Amino acid sequence: MTLAYDPDAAVAHLRAVDPKLAVVIDAVGPLGIRAGGNVYEALVRSVLYQQLAGPAAAAIERRFRALYGLTEATPTPEQVLDTDVERFRSAGVSRQKAGYLLDLAAKTRTGLVGDHLAALPDEEVAEHVMQVKGIGRWTADMLLIFSLGRADILPVGDLGLRNAVKRMHGHAEHLPLPELVERAEPWRPYRSAATWYCWAMLDLKLPG
Repeated sequence: MTLAYDPDAAVAHLRAVDPKLAVVIDAVGPLGIRAGGNVYEALVRSVLYQQLAGPAAAAIERRFRALYGLTEATPTPEQVLDTDVERFRSAGVSRQKAGYLLDLAAKTRTGLVGDHLAALPDEEVAEHVMQVKGIGRWTADMLLIFSLGRADILPVGDLGLRNAVKRMHGHAEHLPLPELVERAEPWRPYRSAATWYCWAMLDLKLPG
């Protein structure tokens, strides 16, 4: 699966409509979104990484895969459904997350979730995956940006995006969400790329 838009066109548009973002683009360089991956696998990983620091989540992910004799692959929905909660717990997966994984596996097996979502509009994709326990809007937005490569996703609940916009415009506080949406309006139809640049700028010292 590749980006559903031309990255060069996205960057050119963002440069033209937002001078402050153009400075960020100059400092960051080429757009670095690399879309792809299986929808089910991406959501399994999202559940495992929820509310955990990267190294701790990665360790749990390794132990989770090892339950099935795997090192890189993700267990199938059928394998997950055959796993009892205590076995999940032995790998460091919380009881709550075990419930989420079981629900994800069940909804994947019934066809609610799967790679067929790539054919649906953004909001329908979000509606499908948010029916899974533990999957909220932020996770749906990350799936749309990184797995499905959608062009115009603005994850308004993302703290990194809000921090970046505050810094870019020199505000003392985060913008209220309606103002954030309004500020991002010129970025359409490439708000996914703009969001990526906002994340990337957080580690940079910008000129001026």
